Amino acid sequence: MNKTAIVTGASRGIGYQTSLALAEKGHNVIASARSKEDLVQLAEHYPDLIRAFPADLTSEEDIEQLTEAVTNTYGSVDILVNNAGALINKSFEKLTKDDWLKMINVNLLTAVDLTRSLLSCFNEHAHIVNISSMGGYQGSDKFPGLSAYSAAKGALSILSECLSVELNDRNIRSNTLCLGAVQTEMLEDAFPGFNAPVSAEEMGTYIADFALAGSKFYNGQVLPVTLGNPE
Repeated sequence: MNKTAIVTGASRGIGYQTSLALAEKGHNVIASARSKEDLVQLAEHYPDLIRAFPADLTSEEDIEQLTEAVTNTYGSVDILVNNAGALINKSFEKLTKDDWLKMINVNLLTAVDLTRSLLSCFNEHAHIVNISSMGGYQGSDKFPGLSAYSAAKGALSILSECLSVELNDRNIRSNTLCLGAVQTEMLEDAFPGFNAPVSAEEMGTYIADFALAGSKFYNGQVLPVTLGNPE
C-alpha cells in the first residue's frame, strides 16, 4: 500500500537517505529542510514521489505552510520522521544560553511544533518516528562537549513516550530511535577525522523500514540503534 511520509532534515545525511529509501519502496515523500538546492537534487531521484519543501522548522509560519501544502497535495499523512537536528560540540562551561536554546529549538521544538501542526492530518495508525541519539539514551556512555545536544535529544526521547499515551485514542503510534555514530556531514563537522561504523545510506534504509513496519510492534519505545553497548 502506498503511503505518504514527511521527512525533516532531508537535505543531507540520514534524512536524505531515508527519503530515498522510502521513495524506492514506492511511497510519497515530502522532504523538508532549509537547503532548497539539496532538496531539489534529492527530488530529482524520484520526481514522481519526492516533493521538496524548503522550510525553517523553527518558524511557525513555515510549519503552517508545510502543513497546508501536505493537506492540499496528499490530504493526509501516514509517517512523520522528525529527523531535523543540529549538534554543538562545546564544553559545558563554554556553552552559552544561545547554544542551549539552539539545541532545544532545533532538536526538540521543531518536532513538537510540526507534530502538533499535523495532528489533524494523520491517518489512523500513523507512525511518528523521532530520531534521537545514544547521547539522549538513559544509561548510555556520555561524551564531553555534548551536554546540550544530548539533553535536547533525551527530551525528544521522552516526547515519544508521552505522545504514545496522548495519541493512543487516535491509534497513532510514536517511537524514538536513538542512533549511535553514523558517518554524516554533521558528525564530521563536530568530530573531524572520526570514522563511524555505519553509513548514512545504511541508517536511512533502516529508518525507512522501521517507519513503515515498526509501529506494528512498538509504541512509546525508546530504542537504541548502535553497535556499542547502550548501557
